Amino acid sequence: MKRILLAAIWVWCALTVSAAAAENKSTDKSPTLQPVPGHVVDHLTATRGIVVNPTPVKMQFTGADTIDVAKGFNLAKVPESLRQDFNGQKANPKGLPVKVAVKARKGAVAGTYTLTLTPARVSIEAVDADGVFYAAGTLQQILTSAAEAKVPVPAMVITDYPAFPFRGVVEGFYGTPWSHDTRLRMLDHMGANKMNSYVFGPKDDPYHNVPHWRQPYPAAEAAKISELCSRAAKNHVNFIWAIHPGGDIRWNREDYDSLLNKFRAMYDLGVRQFAVFFDDISGAGTDSHKQAALLNDLNRDFVQKMPGMRSLIVCPTDYTQSWANPTDSGQLAVYGRELDPDIQVFWTGSAVCSDVKKADRDFVRERIRRPSLTWWNFPVSDYVRTNLLLGPCYNLDTTLTAADMSGILTNPMEQGEASRSAVYCVADYGWNPRAYNALDSWERSIRDLVPGAPEAYRTIAINTTDPQKDFRKIESWEADTFRVDNYTQEQFRALYQQFTQLAMAPMKLIADGDNAELVKEIFPWLEQAAALGSRGILALNLIKTYESGDREAFLRDYNVLNTVNSLQRPGWEAHRVGTQRLQPFIDNVLKDLRNK
Repeated sequence: MKRILLAAIWVWCALTVSAAAAENKSTDKSPTLQPVPGHVVDHLTATRGIVVNPTPVKMQFTGADTIDVAKGFNLAKVPESLRQDFNGQKANPKGLPVKVAVKARKGAVAGTYTLTLTPARVSIEAVDADGVFYAAGTLQQILTSAAEAKVPVPAMVITDYPAFPFRGVVEGFYGTPWSHDTRLRMLDHMGANKMNSYVFGPKDDPYHNVPHWRQPYPAAEAAKISELCSRAAKNHVNFIWAIHPGGDIRWNREDYDSLLNKFRAMYDLGVRQFAVFFDDISGAGTDSHKQAALLNDLNRDFVQKMPGMRSLIVCPTDYTQSWANPTDSGQLAVYGRELDPDIQVFWTGSAVCSDVKKADRDFVRERIRRPSLTWWNFPVSDYVRTNLLLGPCYNLDTTLTAADMSGILTNPMEQGEASRSAVYCVADYGWNPRAYNALDSWERSIRDLVPGAPEAYRTIAINTTDPQKDFRKIESWEADTFRVDNYTQEQFRALYQQFTQLAMAPMKLIADGDNAELVKEIFPWLEQAAALGSRGILALNLIKTYESGDREAFLRDYNVLNTVNSLQRPGWEAHRVGTQRLQPFIDNVLKDLRNK
């Protein structure tokens, strides 16, 4: 019945669009809207239609030559062990030759590569296997973006390398952990965007956390983790399994042996990097000296002895400046003095959810005596589960280097598919921060997520990104709302168009977006977006009815909007859209006209 009513409202609103053309009385200037940092790039003009994510350090077009890729590629000179990186390409002995050379270079960071495209060949020079994989991914993006833009592939040279050693995702939220399929898709997405670190640490996994961290995973779950390790390796992503023992750890030999046994069991499943979380606990588990001693023992007894292992990571109890003891007796300073120097330390910043700023990295680096590993709590929404955070990733300091922090991992939402946009953007920032353009990265991420309906999804996302806490993000920054007695005709028409687009966007996304998993995840918010768009049209029409002087029609329309707004309010409160501007506009219209 509710959906039938909603459909009827959509039709009724569509039939009353002509009311938007009515003249208004006010000509006051509109308020200044706060934009998201950055600018949208016309890639057809700026980069000849070529779009690569993350943004390469240097992309140089070499004249007017173009590349004929119609016949595919001759992979005969690609080492057999690396050919899987080119599985996305059409292999053809008569195609364009591909030459790959792998050679370590002093001073070059891991993952460095040079990709050269000429009419005669494709050449890749890389310092390691990661660099070859990244170059192959860049080649695929060049071909895909050229095809989408319907432009020829230009001759070019790309010189590229990552700014930070760690770039990735930490599945560290509270709530329903991601499904196995969601994780597999995310690992593919990470690999395509040159991320290299995935931390498995969902707070509500009982074998990661209390009560079962001491026990091995059941066979079925263990098999899934083994598959995740394999998929991660295929995507050149380090699968990092985290354990969260601090809630009931007893600091005795029995518990230490339990940790070692759990690490060994996970190693046998394919895990080659581990993290230990001491966050969000109280009591005996918070002892800084015992934490450091335990970590050092694990590092020396296991991590440094087992083949193929990578550095241990810890999330301290004092993971944010909000409550970290800044003195020499504080946990961070204890870590700095006592913790093995090769152990990485997570840090969220000035608050649990905060911008990434140099001052916050300096604060922790001075105490832990190493660059911190940023755990960025965006777009995680476990503290505001009524909201989705679908907007741009901004206020990330673009001057930071590996001397300031060792990397950045985004903590996503429970909705994994909807988190892919933010993951795309964080991958862009983590690879090449100096070139990071928050707004353009977000616009590109939307086309990557829903190529069939990017404008529809953008309409939903721009109005669905408000954490409603101290860590406020700009929402609806293109919606110039107003009060009943103070607006211009231009404002009215623009807002009418935006509400209409919002009402129709969910249907467009469902019909053309070609991402059923995304629709499934966010469907309750899609319903609310459509309803909010319809309410907004009702509110705008009510203003014109009031100005017409038709008292009977005004009272009727006021009652309709007031009734609809009240009946739909519980659903909106449970799945919020347009919290900063759009719903407040509707509420203000009712308030302003209440006693008219």
